[in-house]
Amino acid sequence: MSLTVFGAPLSPFVRKVRLCLLEKGLDYQLEIVMPFTPPEWYLQLNPLGRIPAMKDGDLCLADSSVICQYLEETYAQTAPLYGSNPVERAQIRWLEKYADYELAPLTTFGIFRNRVLKPSSGHPCNEESVQSALTQKLPPHFDYLERQLGEKPFFVGDRLSMADIAFTCQLINMEHGGERLDADRWPALAAHFARMKERPSLQSVLPSEQRTTAKLIEMGKQASQSS
Repeated sequence: MSLTVFGAPLSPFVRKVRLCLLEKGLDYQLEIVMPFTPPEWYLQLNPLGRIPAMKDGDLCLADSSVICQYLEETYAQTAPLYGSNPVERAQIRWLEKYADYELAPLTTFGIFRNRVLKPSSGHPCNEESVQSALTQKLPPHFDYLERQLGEKPFFVGDRLSMADIAFTCQLINMEHGGERLDADRWPALAAHFARMKERPSLQSVLPSEQRTTAKLIEMGKQASQSS
């Protein structure tokens, strides 16, 4: 087995693949590829230039959901993350897609990108966009997900799934951007997020991410002082 993941650790989609691998107990190597300006060789793996991509021997795959579903089907002896029947699989894929397509534009590209990435590269934070995400756009999504979770420990079934992982990956980026769920308004989601962060898989990746985020924030402060 020679699994290699290509991407940047602070990407929620790269994180999703890494957590999938960790929860399944699969060894892998991470090769850093930055988004937006990938090297030419990377375009041979993913012509869209997006991260992540993955190689398993001679096989090349792109897109985090495609990669995770491939891992689920190929390494069937590992911990299942897509449920145990068609109903659970459909529910998990729906919630994974919901996190990737509805939360990501707000938590990652709205909050994290504006608060961390743009300042670190010398560009101003669009705080109006951040506040719009926090006060107008995200609350209806959190209301929906709070209802979906209810009093259950996991979104689907009685075990961890990619629905839990995908949701958590987006909240981590929101937290990197300096914002947290309102535990009074969304107590089930906040408790779920706290439990997820205690898992060994999360504990193995979060400290280095937090250090990197702190460095980027400091770079942003220095850039604003010198401008």
